[in-house]
Amino acid sequence: MDEMRSRHISVVIAATRNEVYSFAADPDNLSRWAAGLASGVRRDGDLLITQSPMGEVSVRFAPPNPFGVLDHDVTLPDGTVVANPLRVLEHPDGAEVVFTVRQRDLSDDEFEADCAAVEGDLEALRQVVTEAS
Repeated sequence: MDEMRSRHISVVIAATRNEVYSFAADPDNLSRWAAGLASGVRRDGDLLITQSPMGEVSVRFAPPNPFGVLDHDVTLPDGTVVANPLRVLEHPDGAEVVFTVRQRDLSDDEFEADCAAVEGDLEALRQVVTEAS
């Protein structure tokens, strides 16, 4: 059996961990930085329903916490639930945002494309948070 690969993708943002966490945790900001996940965000309790390139998906984030944990489960249109570890950490230059991408059942090319999409989202997060500070 092949071992599932993981890749940690990170970006350092020149803002405090709390500023980055607060911005990224706000569902109203998702469409500004998480292109792969969030256009047309609507809320259903603590569940977010979004339009994605894959169709309508639901997203459930970890409850607000003081640790910078933004883990979230994404339920795909076919019912598959994908767990996405996401952390905002203290960094000497501000905050570091780390997203773990797992290959799951993706081909190598699909995994690389997924990683590139996450890199783009994190760069967008850096840009909008930097502009806001």
